[in-house]
This record gives sequence, structure tokens and C-alpha cells, in this order.
Amino acid sequence: MNQRLKQLAEQASVSSLWMSGTDQQGNPILEKFAQLIVKECVAIANRQFSAATGLDDRDCLTAQQMKQHFGVEE
Repeated sequence: MNQRLKQLAEQASVSSLWMSGTDQQGNPILEKFAQLIVKECVAIANRQFSAATGLDDRDCLTAQQMKQHFGVEE
């Protein structure tokens, strides 16, 4: 599990739910939920980049940074 996602779970007071996974890697359902939120944010950043520049919606720098920060792979 990405350390930043773990920190956010602690801030949201759901760390006990987060760490209820069998392998102590995190609850797979909550982890998937967090990853889907990050992917939605990445998609928004890419659409905004594409609209502003007229370029295709390949990952803009902001989207790449978000995925790296949260450890989310496509």
C-alpha cells in the first residue's frame, strides 16, 4: 500500500478498516476505492490539459505526478 494513501486513511479515521486486509497490505476494497478516486482526478487533469492545449489527452505532467504520488498504475 502506498504510504500516502495509508496516511490519508489515518486522517479520515478509517485506518483500522484500511488495515483489515489479510496480508496487512490494506483492505483491497478500500484500496481499490482510493485508486479509483485518484484515476478520476487524473482523467480530469488530462481533459483540462487537452482542452487548454489542444493536444491529445496523454498524461500531462500533473496527471503523472498524481499517479506517482499515490502509487497508482493504469
